[in-house]
Amino acid sequence: MAIAANLGFPRIGAHRELKAAIEAYWKGETDAAALAATAADLRARHWTTQRAAGITVIPSNDFSLYDQMLDMTATLGAVPARFGPIGGEVSLTTYFAMARGAKGVPAMEMTKWFDTNYHFIVPEVSAGQSFRLASLKAVREFEEAKALGIHTRPVIIGPVTWLALAKSRTPGLAPLELLPAVLPVYRELLDRLAAAGADRVQVDEPILATDLGEFHRAAFWTAYDELANAAPKLMVATYFGALGPNLDVATKLPVDGLHVDLVRAPEQLEPVLAALAPGARLSLGVVDGRNVWRASLEAALAPVARAVAVLGTDRVEVAPSCSLLHVPFDTGLEKELDAEVHSWLAFAHQKLEEVAALTAAANGDRAAVALAFERSAVVAMARASSRRIHNAGVKARVAGVGADDLARRSPYATRAVVQDARLGLPILPTTTIGSFPQTAEVRRARADARKGRITAADYDAFLERETEACVRFQEAAGLDMLVHGEFERNDMVECFGEQLSGFAFTRHGWVQSYGSRCVKPPLIFGDVARPEPMTVRWSRFAQSLTDRPMKGMLTGPVTILQWSFVRDDQPRSVTCRQIALAIRDEVVDLEAAGLPAIQIDEPALREGLPLRRADWEAYLGWAVDAFRLSAAGVRDETQIHTHMCYSEFNDIMPAIARMDADVISIETSRSDMELLAAFSDFAYPNEIGPGVWDIHSPRVPDEEEIVGLLRKALAVIPAERLWVNPDCGLKTRGWAEAEAATRNMVAAARQLRATFADSGSSITAQPAE
Repeated sequence: MAIAANLGFPRIGAHRELKAAIEAYWKGETDAAALAATAADLRARHWTTQRAAGITVIPSNDFSLYDQMLDMTATLGAVPARFGPIGGEVSLTTYFAMARGAKGVPAMEMTKWFDTNYHFIVPEVSAGQSFRLASLKAVREFEEAKALGIHTRPVIIGPVTWLALAKSRTPGLAPLELLPAVLPVYRELLDRLAAAGADRVQVDEPILATDLGEFHRAAFWTAYDELANAAPKLMVATYFGALGPNLDVATKLPVDGLHVDLVRAPEQLEPVLAALAPGARLSLGVVDGRNVWRASLEAALAPVARAVAVLGTDRVEVAPSCSLLHVPFDTGLEKELDAEVHSWLAFAHQKLEEVAALTAAANGDRAAVALAFERSAVVAMARASSRRIHNAGVKARVAGVGADDLARRSPYATRAVVQDARLGLPILPTTTIGSFPQTAEVRRARADARKGRITAADYDAFLERETEACVRFQEAAGLDMLVHGEFERNDMVECFGEQLSGFAFTRHGWVQSYGSRCVKPPLIFGDVARPEPMTVRWSRFAQSLTDRPMKGMLTGPVTILQWSFVRDDQPRSVTCRQIALAIRDEVVDLEAAGLPAIQIDEPALREGLPLRRADWEAYLGWAVDAFRLSAAGVRDETQIHTHMCYSEFNDIMPAIARMDADVISIETSRSDMELLAAFSDFAYPNEIGPGVWDIHSPRVPDEEEIVGLLRKALAVIPAERLWVNPDCGLKTRGWAEAEAATRNMVAAARQLRATFADSGSSITAQPAE
């Protein structure tokens, strides 16, 4: 019989119970035992939920207190030396220190998990490094489920993916060179799982969906020749794209089975069926694990039926395309969502039901799931014909965009002169990325306003007080370019989507971004337009409070697209251009309101890059054009900023330069300014603000640490084009941290300005002490 399988389940809980438990532990309000109890309760509920939905292959060890890559790092004992010697198992204190940093010890780097909005903690390796089994989390969680009467398939990150995504701390060392040192630990872990009763293990190797060289492909043979002899049978899971040139490697590995993503890459089914090793099982990812629209069960059944015809039912598993980590928990929680849009949605619970229905149909029991198939067909037809999806005016405006709409009036060199004259900023100008701390009081006032417990006038008065206090702090701290603090905003995408047509919003549609950070992505179901100004009122108010230049703060079109659940009935490029036109209208209105600088954040630009290099040019073409369309409507004297998060920029520098932002700020503090090499090698022509303070960590950098980072930056960026700013917005930090770090940042900039003044020439790059 074909089997219903799942690759991973959302960790955070239906009501973000894990977030609350972790943050209470971090604050010292609860202890490790309380955190462990909450985590165990969530795991038990999630396993039971999957079994009740009809899933036969239920994953374990997909749960994490922070990140599954960090879990694998702890399992392998790959703890960087700066976190101290590790004797037995990696402690909870060390685990969270690696993710968040500790006093005087910076956190490990964090970046996006392939092309998703989920962040992982990047492993660090060095030449001669030894590894050992330093965490039995995977074994304990298998045994935990077993005690509940649920036989699970443990999930681990595969050795080639773990090493391919690791960062080498030894110049010239390719992390994959350490594969022989890592494999014995993997083998020991598999043996321990087998001893606990695990007969199958899911080994995630998503790196197989990317461009790999011969060195990486050979590593797969080395790894699985070794691991195939372990007692548990192995299911190698790939997702997020097609196997492409890696097909022969993936299908011929000496393992029990292979999972492929047929949502992102339906075209790979026939090549996989033709190449699959005799006797190997095939797991078909036919339910979208990354988007929220109900599946067309009839369409999804077609590849399953084809696989059954070729392989027989005994060699087929039906599954989501990837872990359901990337979608919300349950549409049943959404009591306030528009009924029509609600009917189009499937969250994790509903996707499990879709998998179960498809499996039953594949096994010839179509009658048992006839109602599910009938409902699927009705919903698909209703959605396709809904009048709410299409806006003729928006479509006509998109069609009318021309080359002139994508270009600023003058080149950067000309704009820089008039902007300098208007802004009057010192060398090494200081600013922040936008948001200031979202305190409990701010969140409470927002909730009270939403629920009608305070009047709109009272809420506006509260926001005015918060905004003015933020402006006064920035003036007192000595910042050169100010922001309004964004106290009226909940999320940097949601706050815009709520004011745009074509969007819908959930109350409980939370997904994990990193650690305890959860986001609630909007749903883009129709054509997008801006009915009225969205941010002008608060930006104009903030500028009226000060003589210093104020930045208007906007989220860019690519990021709004990437961080939303996007309609799947038209190309993403079309939806992105619709959003760009809406943002363009807002940019023009902010300029008319007197804002001298406008920041259009695009932290997701690099994240959206396709996994295959052959697809980059097309994506970067429409993505960069969307940014230019949003920004190009202003005069030369209006300074356009953009911000990008953790990204490897080397391969896309020409595209970043083509964005033609006057100032770009990037996150660099965790990498110790290493990311700036890309801007040096390419000779980036405009202004750059490399982050000098990691806002994802609670630690406060002192003045000299920031000076050291800025000196490294000055080695590759001329002082006249260098800005001083944090890595990202400050909404997740407390005021005490924000105030102290901001003052240290300003003091560091002033110290270097004094060096510049004393020398009478440009600031020379000096090594940090």
